[in-house]
Amino acid sequence: MHFASDNAGIAHPTVIQAIVEANEGYALGYGQDDLTKAAVAQVRAAFEAPEAAVYFLPTGTAANALALACLTRPYETIFCAPMAHIQEDECGAPEFFSGAKLTLVGTEDKITPKALRAAIDQCVTRGFQGVRPGALSLSQVTEFGQVYTLDEIRALTEIAHKAGIPTHMDGARFAHACVALGVSAAEMSRQSGIDAVSFGATKNGCLGVEAMVLFDPARADELEARRKRGGHLLSKQRFLSAQMLAYLIDDLWLTLASQANVKAAALAKQLSEIDGVSLAYPCEANMIFAHFSRPKWDTIKVSGAKVTLVSEESDQVMLRLVCDWALPEDDIERFLKLLR
Repeated sequence: MHFASDNAGIAHPTVIQAIVEANEGYALGYGQDDLTKAAVAQVRAAFEAPEAAVYFLPTGTAANALALACLTRPYETIFCAPMAHIQEDECGAPEFFSGAKLTLVGTEDKITPKALRAAIDQCVTRGFQGVRPGALSLSQVTEFGQVYTLDEIRALTEIAHKAGIPTHMDGARFAHACVALGVSAAEMSRQSGIDAVSFGATKNGCLGVEAMVLFDPARADELEARRKRGGHLLSKQRFLSAQMLAYLIDDLWLTLASQANVKAAALAKQLSEIDGVSLAYPCEANMIFAHFSRPKWDTIKVSGAKVTLVSEESDQVMLRLVCDWALPEDDIERFLKLLR
């Protein structure tokens, strides 16, 4: 019973087969191969951005850090939520690659327009003694499993652009958010005012690949230099590209995300009906955050089920449970039976 992370899941057979096929014969290195060109075209089509600069990387941290480095300067700041992934789980990589500092906006995993406006105003009033506004970064899906609506994204990007700063979306679970909202990749990013996207695939059926998408092609040269200088240009790039191409063809990315979301919604609904369990946040994608009583927590620990402990109090704990596309239905039923 594996609910700890969608990173623990398997890669989809179609993706694995694509890698096997990419391993036949010779191909130019460093992204000059035909697979990479085809995968770039597929990403551009998904985002309806034919001129976008697209680069493939093995990790989401690299995608976030390098994208933000292209959007900011060392004397600027990146606005993000206190529970943003770039703040909580990337070991200072965005600051390391960009030289910019992070400014935490609000108190939760989502940023509100009021809080963003106040943070930018406070930054500006510092004058020459403080850092300057640099960029806005949004986690979609958020670290507590919530999804920014299109209206929420547009309200925030409008504030950012009025302040003259670009916007970035950390889309480690981008597909799950698209499915949850019933929108396209373009609608949730470029058409809603996002300037750069870290388009995640590893958590949703790939072996290890993320796409960094910059909608302004003028930033391409800088990105290429930063990618090489940062040690993230793979010589056998075709093995990353093969994954992304398989991921996008026939909308596999949306199919897998839909499967994960459906499983999470069903699990969340049934958990909420069990005594001693209550949802901490709405289950809007494929992550569940719930409070469990001490007896329930003891039962889970003894069972060997894999979950993530978020916080602990005297009488209860908060746990995170993640459903990936391949999670067996039997595991969900066993877990529910255990708690009942």
